[in-house]
Amino acid sequence: MANVNFNLRKKDSKDPQIIYLIFRHKTWAGKKLVYPLELKIRPQSWNFDQQCVKNIISEPEKDYINKYLSDIKKHVIGVYTKGVANRTPITREFIKESLDQFTNKSSAVNGFFPFIEDFINNADKRTNANTGRLTNPRTIQKYNTTLTVLKDFTKIYTRKVDFDTIDLDFYQDFLNYLTTTKKYKVNTVGKYISTLKSFLNAAEAKGLTTRADHKSKRFKVLMEDSTAVYSPEAELLKVYDHDFSDNKKLERVRDLFILGAFTGLRFSDFTNIREENIKGDNIELFQQKTGAKVIIPIHKIVKEILKKYDGNTPESISNQKLNEYIKEVYKAVEIKEKVEVINTKGGLRVIQSFKKWELVSSHTARRSFATNLYLKGIPAQTIMKITGHKTEAAFLKYIRLDNKEHADLLREMWSAEPALKAVK
Repeated sequence: MANVNFNLRKKDSKDPQIIYLIFRHKTWAGKKLVYPLELKIRPQSWNFDQQCVKNIISEPEKDYINKYLSDIKKHVIGVYTKGVANRTPITREFIKESLDQFTNKSSAVNGFFPFIEDFINNADKRTNANTGRLTNPRTIQKYNTTLTVLKDFTKIYTRKVDFDTIDLDFYQDFLNYLTTTKKYKVNTVGKYISTLKSFLNAAEAKGLTTRADHKSKRFKVLMEDSTAVYSPEAELLKVYDHDFSDNKKLERVRDLFILGAFTGLRFSDFTNIREENIKGDNIELFQQKTGAKVIIPIHKIVKEILKKYDGNTPESISNQKLNEYIKEVYKAVEIKEKVEVINTKGGLRVIQSFKKWELVSSHTARRSFATNLYLKGIPAQTIMKITGHKTEAAFLKYIRLDNKEHADLLREMWSAEPALKAVK
């Protein structure tokens, strides 16, 4: 004889719990098959005697869930009966395979990790529905890194990792692993959680999971403001005026960086300015990342650099190399300012002191462009047309002003106002 039951593991929990199908067979000597279903219910809404959802208004999906449980029970009993009639050995693998077929888990790409691998393998052929562009290679790299971290996590995780087990308990355990075991910074943790949510959204769109835990406010992508430096215009001019004639490599890197600082373009764009992008007194091009067209007035320093290289930008190098060499440039220019950096790493607040040149990167150029124009009183909306920020709130987080600079900005604005006269 065979017996099919349904149960929840944490009967006293206030959070929704997975419904498990339990199959027992007399020949298994007390052993059983415990099979997680793609359904969750709050224990207080579950009738443990009748093994179904209570008939209560607060559970609008009760009829659907109860019918599904009835259907899957009939399916298992039917498979068992047919197996006995055909003298098929009734093993746990036999019953599990029939359940996988019933729940659409039998496809090679329907499991969690096989799905992610297939998702990544086809990413370079997939078009973004919003932009019409193929997936960026850096995005694919982020997918692969997240997959590696997830697989490493499963080596120490006690529960099976699949679509039906990625719930809020999984989220908390994965979060703890990233924070306390790997000791990642908050923004790195947030990157992995965000990518995991992307995987789950894609799986949900294909109907591979009906779970919605990843959409809960408690399945949160952690973020904190990063410490990123910028160069005031006077500092940029000091870098530009420095004599690197004895080091052509650093001279080219310096010129590339200054181009970025006076155009506001991303690395992928300011390293690819060509003669055909020069339209009179403007640079006109389509940004590689967004596809949006930008028109930027040509600063006199930009004109000098383009003229120096016969209307083109200096010979380009990789972003990684530019990040490495621009630090050498700033060190040679003797930018001695020190910067205090506060990060949350391994769950603890860490304060470190760096020399400014240690923190400079290619992105410092673009951030300097936005911050310096903002300090000159250029409207945020005007700067955003070049930087590509969609909201002013996002833009204001991007620029880098400390409390003193904000105070100086306000003081300057007040000093420009006409003197107020007392009302008599």
